[in-house]
Amino acid sequence: MTRSTVSVATIGVPRIGRRRELKFALESYWSGKSPAEHLLQTAKALRRANWTEQRDRGVTIIPSNDFSLYDHVLDTAVMVGAVPAAYGWTGGEVPLDTYFAMARGSQDGAASGCGHPGHEHGVTALEMTKWFDTNYHYMVPELSDDQVFALSSTKPIDHFLEAKEIGVHTRPVILGPVTFLKVAKSHAEGFNPISLLPKLLPVYQELLRELAAAGVDWVQIDEPALVLDLVPNERDAFKFAYDKLAAAAPDLKVMLATYFGALGDNLETALSLPVAGLHVDLVRAPQQLEPVASLAREDLVLSLGVIDGRNVWRADLPSILDRLGPAVADRPSEHIEVAPSCSLLHVPIDLELETALDADVKSWLAFSVQKMDELVVLSRALSGGRDAVHAELKASAEAAAARAASPKVHDPQVEARTAGIRDAMTRRRSAFLERRKLQESKLGLPPFPTTTIGSFPQTMEVRKARAAHAKGELSQTDYEAFLKKETEAAIRWQEEVGLDVLVHGEFERNDMVQYFGEQLSGFAFTKHAWVQSYGSRYVRPPIIYGDVSRSRPMTVSWWRYAQSLTGRPVKGMLTGPVTILNWSFVRNDIPRSQTCRQIALAIRDEVLDLEEAGATMIQIDEAALREGLPLRRSDWKTYLDWAVESFRLASSGVDDATQIHTHMCYSEFNDIIDAIAAMDADVISIETSRSKMELLDAFRNYKYPNEIGPGVYDIHSPRVPEAEEMVHLVKLARERLSDAQLWINPDCGLKTRKWEEVRPALVNMVAAAKQLRVAA
Repeated sequence: MTRSTVSVATIGVPRIGRRRELKFALESYWSGKSPAEHLLQTAKALRRANWTEQRDRGVTIIPSNDFSLYDHVLDTAVMVGAVPAAYGWTGGEVPLDTYFAMARGSQDGAASGCGHPGHEHGVTALEMTKWFDTNYHYMVPELSDDQVFALSSTKPIDHFLEAKEIGVHTRPVILGPVTFLKVAKSHAEGFNPISLLPKLLPVYQELLRELAAAGVDWVQIDEPALVLDLVPNERDAFKFAYDKLAAAAPDLKVMLATYFGALGDNLETALSLPVAGLHVDLVRAPQQLEPVASLAREDLVLSLGVIDGRNVWRADLPSILDRLGPAVADRPSEHIEVAPSCSLLHVPIDLELETALDADVKSWLAFSVQKMDELVVLSRALSGGRDAVHAELKASAEAAAARAASPKVHDPQVEARTAGIRDAMTRRRSAFLERRKLQESKLGLPPFPTTTIGSFPQTMEVRKARAAHAKGELSQTDYEAFLKKETEAAIRWQEEVGLDVLVHGEFERNDMVQYFGEQLSGFAFTKHAWVQSYGSRYVRPPIIYGDVSRSRPMTVSWWRYAQSLTGRPVKGMLTGPVTILNWSFVRNDIPRSQTCRQIALAIRDEVLDLEEAGATMIQIDEAALREGLPLRRSDWKTYLDWAVESFRLASSGVDDATQIHTHMCYSEFNDIIDAIAAMDADVISIETSRSKMELLDAFRNYKYPNEIGPGVYDIHSPRVPEAEEMVHLVKLARERLSDAQLWINPDCGLKTRKWEEVRPALVNMVAAAKQLRVAA
């Protein structure tokens, strides 16, 4: 007997456009080359294209308000009127330039539409950090203990009506009130933003009433905080909030969306809420299918997240149906939706754009639109039986079998070397304090030594030369001559400005992960598979499809050339194994830890080659170590054990006098400081400017012995901080750490900035260091 049709929902889709239209429109607006109207029209066209594509591919529940000009959490902060006083907003609609000042900062407050007395040097951006354990960054809402909320944007309603104009009935998506408060921060000591829930809920109630009045029948409310470790008062907050929301708009049905993990001990809470539907992630947490299906009330619509929204592998559709069938056999089809595990924001848009990929590898992949097709096949199979989609299921099974047997995936030599790793390979020869004496004697650096994190601006000229070389329009000889010229100019400028430890600028590198992956086995690369990291910053993550190894040195020649130009130390610059892993689409047929160890062995070989070439400092960036941390604390130790082991495996083969640096991006260190210390890097640089050095509290409380470079200016903002501002930040750092531990450096690499921003900022940074040396 044929069942009624199982619905297909997408939860959310990429915003950026097949050809990165949003990026170019944003950057054109920010640079003053085009008006706001051009940006807004581009955004509108992208939304309409997304809606019509989903409809045409057979998606039956299409989201709206999943689009953002910068970030959906920032959109929510603006929507509820959570705009800090520094941005000069006094009510009403939040101006576009104020929105972008919150996202990017502003050099001139008045010029940006957010003027505020006392901000003659502009305003800084909101803090930015990773969205749960993804590589997507969100702007952290900044709330005060006397916070006032007000509905200050009708964007969810506007986008619903916009879709309605073209005949698409959508399910608006909004970030839930509890998760919004959970991911927010306050500068008030001891203040928990969750306590603001009673003040916030009237805004959400008003929004739901207006959505219902506009003709919305279902709304998706995202509460990924439900997959975290929650304390009782936070579970109570969910019950309090959803009782209030249900009463505000009784006829409006709510799909409560959870993702990135298992509900676990929050399952009872989620199932007790007065909502009409529940979305669960069955890719990260397949084990929750049976308890959710068996415990959910009969009339609850279950949205089953069975297609991976965070990775690019083609699904094994017959296996998914084998798992789903028994669990949903007794549930009416109208109470089932098939969906990706989370928003498709985290994957590229369309595999068909990739015309140069290895045919075998391509056959194993699925991007956003292909995942929609997979969902439609599952819906048809669940609704009409497998015979209705026999050909599609056969093709899926054949692709899975071919991948599992492919010699492109498995390398016995790599597997044997990984099996031969021993504990001694993960330990430096001497403790840090002994190494430090040797390094101080060898390097002879002044107090508060200055350096940068590695990359310098990738100018239009650099990008044009790289593109011309890739197209065969610029010969290898001419391209290398160009890169040498850029490298020499960067070295000379660093000497001129007075930096103590130099970098070569990384002009030859397209991306800090891709550059290495292109020289390692087991990696595939794309041309158009962009995903959003933050704002207009998009990345094309490598795809790790097989065993990883290094066949030859990857960075030694460029380091050797740069060092030949100067008598000052030039750091060797590498990306660490955990970051390469976490910033790639990783194979899902073996444990991630096994792939990470393979990468670590390849980086270890490179470290030893750099040392043999004469490098006295080698930086192994682990920008993404913390973002791989599991969301549940009970799973942390397993991850941190193999992640730290992998870093140490990569870094521990050098002599004591060789100084190992690492860099870590936006990380809350308090809860993993033991693991950071266990990495045993001689110098760690971290991003601290937006947090006003608060992140250093973890190092002070731990009595961290090694050296630290807390970032003294925010490179994710175009504003140029004054020297006095940096001196003030270092003074805050000196309250927490000894002078002998401190290095002076930017928050992160400078690749995405312009030279006209970088030059004065680094001049000010060196001036700040000189002031500190005199004062000391």
